[in-house]
Amino acid sequence: MLPPLAFHPILKPRAWGSTRLSSLGKPVSSGTRIGESWELADLPDSIPDGQSVIAGGRFAGIRLRELRLSHRDELLGVTTPAPDGAFPLLVKYLDAAEHLSVQVHPDAAFVRAHPSAHLKTEAWVVLDAAPGSVLFRGFRPSVTRNDFEAALAGGTVVELLEAIEVQRGDCVYLPSGTCHALGAGIVVAEIQTPSDTTFRVWDWNRDDPARPLHLDEARACLRFGADQSDGIAGLVRRVDAPSFEAHGFVTRRLARTPFFRIEWVEATRASNLPIEPSGVAEIWMTLAGAARWRMASGEVAAPLGTTVLRPASVEPGEVELDAGTVILRTTCGSPLDGAIAGG
Repeated sequence: MLPPLAFHPILKPRAWGSTRLSSLGKPVSSGTRIGESWELADLPDSIPDGQSVIAGGRFAGIRLRELRLSHRDELLGVTTPAPDGAFPLLVKYLDAAEHLSVQVHPDAAFVRAHPSAHLKTEAWVVLDAAPGSVLFRGFRPSVTRNDFEAALAGGTVVELLEAIEVQRGDCVYLPSGTCHALGAGIVVAEIQTPSDTTFRVWDWNRDDPARPLHLDEARACLRFGADQSDGIAGLVRRVDAPSFEAHGFVTRRLARTPFFRIEWVEATRASNLPIEPSGVAEIWMTLAGAARWRMASGEVAAPLGTTVLRPASVEPGEVELDAGTVILRTTCGSPLDGAIAGG
């Protein structure tokens, strides 16, 4: 069995970032523009700084990949791995001080034709949003490919997108092939399949040579009209999410897809939960308050901003949560999820 695992964050400078991830405990220096904190990553060597390193405990200093190779069954259990056998999710925090580019990620057909590309389906869970902030998800239903080409020539692509005003706890699901952009003033937790392949469609006229557009690739992936839906809700408001309350916790289901399930868990009072093997890997992100994982082998502290990987075969123990603690709990996909994700 494996203990719960915490990791060193991997900070990524971005032109659109700022210093707000320091509010989640990330070591962001004043004056820097950090756009992403990679909390859990098991990407190929071709991706710079794409491997998470374990922080603390008997596996301290070991990369997630090394642990996966040496303890595969204990770590993953019946979890469906990535196509190359890697850990199936990449988990991040994003801080958009400015608009991100309008972009799209490769769909399954593109990946089959281009082995160097990787499928990227993701979800954003909003952690903070300035008043009036919006994000962009998908083309309006009436928009056609011809409309897109005309707007591309005229620099008005964003006018074709659905603009959504969001609040803390809202979840936006983005299957591959969906045109989208994270808007200025928003901080999110991003849960995605393990890919760093992005095709920029429009970049708000930044004209930055370091940020080229990828129009031919994007055209091959973009979906329009009814083809943008895979039957899973694109937006779930936290206040409207299916929920249940028991034993001092309120749990709201934000997303269920073939790749992951996401739940917003709030402790209404100080509570303890037993830790037992579940057979599937889970990721617990502390969004408010604090949690402490206690096992016979030791303790893992999980204050605000900490991400903990709960292995499929986890050491028994308990996790103690302070009153008011909020956990974003992501359960990795399994063969069962692939069959009933739309349920």
